[in-house]
Amino acid sequence: MKKLVITALALFVSVATFAQSEAFTKFYNKYADNDQFTQVTVTSKMFSLFTEIEGETPEDKEVLEAISKLKGLKVLAADSIKDGRKYYKEAFAGINGTGFEELMTVRDGKDDMKFMIKENGGKISELLMLVGGDTKFVFISLYGEIDLKQMSKMSKSLNIGGMQYLQNLDESKNKK
Repeated sequence: MKKLVITALALFVSVATFAQSEAFTKFYNKYADNDQFTQVTVTSKMFSLFTEIEGETPEDKEVLEAISKLKGLKVLAADSIKDGRKYYKEAFAGINGTGFEELMTVRDGKDDMKFMIKENGGKISELLMLVGGDTKFVFISLYGEIDLKQMSKMSKSLNIGGMQYLQNLDESKNKK
């Protein structure tokens, strides 16, 4: 009986570790049917298909290894929306106080950008990226076991709208 309880608890913790945050899911579901937004969902199955590709260079192999640890990606974006800042503030208010740690904030004239992570057991389990401007809004959730060193390389490989903002993680790291 004791083994069964411990096994069930371990299974629950591992599933919870790689589950997407409620804050993102709530916001995503609220606007999922809104035609102003583009929605992208990449499942763990899609990420596992990437791992079947043979990497040609050591860098390719690193990226494929990082991808194999991902469980999902969701993007909610709009590039010609009225008052993107309103959505940015609403999304951030939903995240605030939910255990995410802010990594970086950028204000670039018309656009605001935030990168936040959630850690479990010393490993990053979710990365949130939020961008808002006059006519732009992007909200990305990447979850699984995340290696920040590989995010920039991965964002180029996946070529999904909004992922280019992840390159800022690498640029900010190089400035330090």
